[in-house]
Order: sequence, then C-alpha cells, then structure tokens
Amino acid sequence: MKLLIPGPVTTSPEVKAAMAQDFAPWDNDFRKLYEQVRARVLAIAGGAADTHTVLGLQGCGHFAAEAALRTFMAPGDKILVPLVGAYAERMARLAREAGRQVVTISVDQNRPLQAKIIADALAADPSISHVGMVYSETGTGVIHDPAPISAVVQAAGRRLIIDAVSAFGALPMDVSAHPALDVVIFTSNKCFEAMPGLSFAVARIDRLDACKGNAGSWSFDYADVYANLLRPNSAGVFRFTPPAQVLASFSVALDLFERDGGQPARLARYLANKAALYDGMIALGLEPCLSRALQGPVIVNIHAPDDAAWDLMGFVDRLKQRGWLISNFYNTPEPSFRVGCIGAITSDDMRAFCAAVDAVLADMGIRNRSARRLAA
Repeated sequence: MKLLIPGPVTTSPEVKAAMAQDFAPWDNDFRKLYEQVRARVLAIAGGAADTHTVLGLQGCGHFAAEAALRTFMAPGDKILVPLVGAYAERMARLAREAGRQVVTISVDQNRPLQAKIIADALAADPSISHVGMVYSETGTGVIHDPAPISAVVQAAGRRLIIDAVSAFGALPMDVSAHPALDVVIFTSNKCFEAMPGLSFAVARIDRLDACKGNAGSWSFDYADVYANLLRPNSAGVFRFTPPAQVLASFSVALDLFERDGGQPARLARYLANKAALYDGMIALGLEPCLSRALQGPVIVNIHAPDDAAWDLMGFVDRLKQRGWLISNFYNTPEPSFRVGCIGAITSDDMRAFCAAVDAVLADMGIRNRSARRLAA
C-alpha cells in the first residue's frame, strides 16, 4: 500500500527496518543519537550553534504548534494569523485556547499570502506582538513564502512563528536569514519521510532565555525543554519518555535525505511528482483546483467529477483495493479529492496512480469527469 496523503507518508524499507530495535531513551548511545540528530537538523535549517537550537517534542505537528505559541508568547500577548487554510485556523484556535489574543485576517486561500496585507495589519494594531503563518497549507496546496512576510515583520519590530510541518526538508528554510523568527516547527514525517510521532522546533536561543515561564504548561514548554538539555548530565535526554524508535527511523531518514542530495533534491523529486500527477489528471479529463502556476509540490486537490455516480468513499475504497490510499474527506469548498506528492514515491508511481484512477472511474460508471455538469 502506498500512501498519497500529506502525512503520514510512504516510507522506505530502510526507515521501516530502523523501527525494529528496542532502545532505552536514557542510554548513552541513545543520547548520542539524539544529539547527532539535533546537530544535523540545525545544519539543514541554516542555524548556528550559538544562535539557534533544535528541540524535540513527543507528538505531532499540532503539539509543536501549541508549544511554540505557549512558549514564545506570554499570556495575553496578541498574534496575527492570516487564515490561509485549515492549519492556519488550527493555529488561531491553539493560540486562543492558550489564553493569547488572536487577530485573524481573511485572505484569498487560493493565492500566496501577500506581505502588504501583513504590513498593513501590523501598522493598524501596534499591540500585535507576533505573526503566525503556515508555510505549506495542505488544505489548499498553496505555498506561502515566508521571506517577504519575515521582512515586514522585522521592519515592524514584531516576532514570527512559522508552521513548516509539511514544508521543512523540501522547501527552502534558512533560519539565520530571518532575525524576527522566534521558531519554526516541523515533524519527523512529511518531507523527511520518517515515521510520525516526533516533532521538532528550531528556535532562537535568546528568545528561549527571554520566554521562561510563559507556557503555563509543563508538557508544552520549549523553554523548559531547552533548560533540561543544559542541566548537568542531561545532554541528549528528553524530559519524558520519547518515541525512541521513531527517532531512530528519523536518523536513517536523514541518512537517505543527505545521500540523495538534501533539500534541493527532495524538492526536485516532489516537483516531478506533482508534474506527473497534474499532467496525468488533466489527461484523464479531471481538473486540478489550482492553476499550474499556483500549485505547490506537497498536495494537489482535484475537482470531483460532476457525475451522479461520483462517491468519494467509494472512489477511495476502490483505489485502496489497487494499492493506493488517498484522503477520504473533502478539504475544499467544492467537492474534490486530494493527492499527496510527498513521501518515498517517484514520478513513475504518480503515473501508475493516474492509471489506477482512470480504471476506478471507469469501474464506477462515471461518464462526466469534468467539474461542470454536461448539457443534457
């Protein structure tokens, strides 16, 4: 079975095999493994050891987002969240439920976020301390470049939090180029193609030092995670029991990531996957939700055929019988199905998937593959 969803993703045999060994999380060898992983991630992020640190946290990207909001914002602080999609809405809810003030702005979710919108909102409300943005919005498939947003945030003297859960590892990220960036979060899965269950933050050390006591939570406090690593004999130690096998698989995934050429090569493969999928869907008479120019390399939404025989669950189940698993829910205002381009898959896999879609649509008796009803 190959997973064509935005995560968990299809993993390589080597990554799966790394899960087969038991580990003691406080063993000296495991400590070394964690420290090596932290150093490798810091290099990928473009951070320097004297300015940035890498912090692991048990759980998914949602957990990392909550920890980031709680740690780098004091209770009552105000964050601006442009609502670019479902994960931006989650960020807003997490901040609100953590007792932070939230200002949201509605934007065209099918277009990249414009820096001027952020600059204007910050100018209108000097009490906003932070901007929270999603780099790769898997609800829509749109990529939101953090560089221009970071520039206006810095110019306004505010701080930035980036959710790069489905971006980091494939899309460019150089934390040293963003002085206003408090933290960027991501996970072991997604673009690194390891197992889910472990999240990471690349954070500024000076901001961690300044934000002690903010979190109001022991579990979701990156300042405490960092402080623990600095305690005597605590280097390489998680505060609480970590998903040890997941960390081991992530280390192997980093080996493969580096062997294959790092971030540029990972992005190139995903772009090739996207192109094969996008072209294949059009060739089948199906219509992607985004134009080719706006379509990101992580997830592609396809308009559902406007045909009485269309049934999303039936479509998903039939594809599963042929060895392909996609999301079984709508994530766009109009009916659609979404297909992930990330994971240990290739453009040949995407072409094979397109052939499976063709066969399944025929099996379902769908005559009109367009998103628009044919004239009677």
